[in-house]
Amino acid sequence: MTVRDLLIEIGTEELPPLALKNLSAAFSKGVLKGLAELGFNGLKSRSFATPRRLAILVEAVPEQQAEQAIERRGPAVQAAFDSNGQPSKAALGFAKSCGVSVEQLSRLKTDKGEWLHYATKQAGKMTGDCVPGIVEQALAALPIPKRMRWGSGEAEFVRPVHWVVLLFGEQVIKANILDVASANQSFGHRFHHPDAITHETAAGYETALVEQAYVLPDFSARRQRIESLIREQEQQLKVTANLDRESGLLDEVTALVEWPVALVCSFDEQFLHVPAEALISTMKDNQKYFPLYDKQGRLTRNFVVISNLASQDPEQIRLGNERVVRPRLADAEFFWDQDRKQPLSEFNSKLGDVIFHRKLGTVLERVKRISKLAASIARSIGADEDAAARAGLLCKADLMTEMVFEFPKLQGVMGRYYALHSGESEQLAEAIEQHYWPRYAGDSLPEQDCAQCVALAEKLDSLLGIFAAGEKPSGVRDPFALRRAALGVIKILIEKQLALDLQSLLNEAAALYPAKLKADKVAPAVLEFILARLKAEYESLAEPFTPQQVAAVMAIRPMQPLDFDRRIRAVRTFNAMPQAESLAAANKRIANILKKAKIDKSLQLEKTVLTEAAEKKLYGAVEKLQPKIASLCKAGKYQEALGQLADLRDTVDQFFDQVMVMAEDDKLRNNRLALLQSLHLLFGQIADISLLQNQ
Repeated sequence: MTVRDLLIEIGTEELPPLALKNLSAAFSKGVLKGLAELGFNGLKSRSFATPRRLAILVEAVPEQQAEQAIERRGPAVQAAFDSNGQPSKAALGFAKSCGVSVEQLSRLKTDKGEWLHYATKQAGKMTGDCVPGIVEQALAALPIPKRMRWGSGEAEFVRPVHWVVLLFGEQVIKANILDVASANQSFGHRFHHPDAITHETAAGYETALVEQAYVLPDFSARRQRIESLIREQEQQLKVTANLDRESGLLDEVTALVEWPVALVCSFDEQFLHVPAEALISTMKDNQKYFPLYDKQGRLTRNFVVISNLASQDPEQIRLGNERVVRPRLADAEFFWDQDRKQPLSEFNSKLGDVIFHRKLGTVLERVKRISKLAASIARSIGADEDAAARAGLLCKADLMTEMVFEFPKLQGVMGRYYALHSGESEQLAEAIEQHYWPRYAGDSLPEQDCAQCVALAEKLDSLLGIFAAGEKPSGVRDPFALRRAALGVIKILIEKQLALDLQSLLNEAAALYPAKLKADKVAPAVLEFILARLKAEYESLAEPFTPQQVAAVMAIRPMQPLDFDRRIRAVRTFNAMPQAESLAAANKRIANILKKAKIDKSLQLEKTVLTEAAEKKLYGAVEKLQPKIASLCKAGKYQEALGQLADLRDTVDQFFDQVMVMAEDDKLRNNRLALLQSLHLLFGQIADISLLQNQ
């Protein structure tokens, strides 16, 4: 079968840089999906994305779809003919819909009867005829929150469309996409090559843009080029740009340029006395510059600009960028100087003028709750109660500073600087910054105990308050980032080894809200919300726990995430033992027997009633293990406890092989049920092992 390369390019006004990669991936996925529906699977393709284009090149696409076998089943033969053998209306209608006579239909025999049947073969569709529809479907499915219209047309897209290339080998596929007629012409760099460029073949697309039009269309190649340019400047200046930390900026800049050129610029040294985070924020967020650091990791006065222009006079571009950034840095310097004219605590009173939530009061009321809860947590873990209380009270004070008003991302960071300037302790200053941690997946956790107390208090207050205000997350909607807050609570408690009870913490947090809000009523719902995040977290780890392992521990409702972590790790180790399968099955059997028997849980086991050797042996093993398992569980040594219980396998197997549990004698039956209940409770101190049987 003849094959050709297929090129599809959509040329637009500048696309949103933060969305470019996702748009490109979704567009390519949509095109390949459409081709797969024609039966073309496993095709090699390359995606291209620049500020002004989305494109895909698919190699070796067949010119025509394979011949299609068409089969249709009609009415049952019994209903297709009357008693005289004449075709019924159902048979005639089916034949007409197939374009044949009733006599030309075949019969299909199945185990359920005989049916009229139509089978034929139809030539496959021409690929060129299908491509416009595939492109339209792919464009319609793009993740675009809000589409726009332009000119007098009805077409809608993320940005106005100026050209469309549909090229199949050397052939232009004629179509009208988004009110634009397709052709084999696109446009290069807006300044270096503003004229049209003709693509003679689909395969020559990338080469033509690179060699003639000053465009690097491959996103990854362009990103690598930018990184290489920055590395060259690093070597020359003996500095570093820390591109690992700034990978998001690297992607954004890649989405902003088509022909990257690197220039080193600098700002006045006087600005270096301003906290580096403020200077870095304005350079990265506002100007998309790459800050440069010395060997000690300190910010230098140099930065790299990635220009989209190979200028004949690069000095003018350099001076222009330096001129643009100077007033922004001067603003940061001004805010820094102004904010330090009063101690951080003075800003706290202004929080009374800021509403946290219309139902939850002001931010000042919020920090007072955080302060009390942080102090209580500190008392529970043996931390400095007074330090935690004061850190909680001041943790949001920097929201009222000029610097944070201008650079909201610096909240917490500037609070630390201002706290130190005001004479507060290093511990308190760090708590102000770190109480926001973790800010995203994989972020650092609060390092010292005071910061951990404030971070937990702040997140628990948010969870309780927003739930009480009736705005809990629904679906993907989570405007108050409560899922992140719940996960933050879990990670801090587990990774910082804090043996704190979630239920108690939530009850304390609820008690700090006014009674009219009824926060205590939503505490159970918040608890379930956090436990759901805990479950999801363990099932999505790089080495995930199985749903059965998670369910086994969740079944006994441990209220301490740290305790949950210890239990589930013990369960996973136990699950890998050769005895696990048999004991899980036995526990499931025991659970079913006890459930069906509906025995009184207070039923007492009487040693004198035991008659069979196997039940006496099991009783002796259980009695011997009970104090050991209780002691190990109290010490949190669940793995060791399950290891001891694993040795019961043979004894339990013998019991079920040799003993009739549901004996006719009531006393004997109840005694054996009591023995099984003791065994079940023994395992149940760690997890519901019976749930592992479902794996």
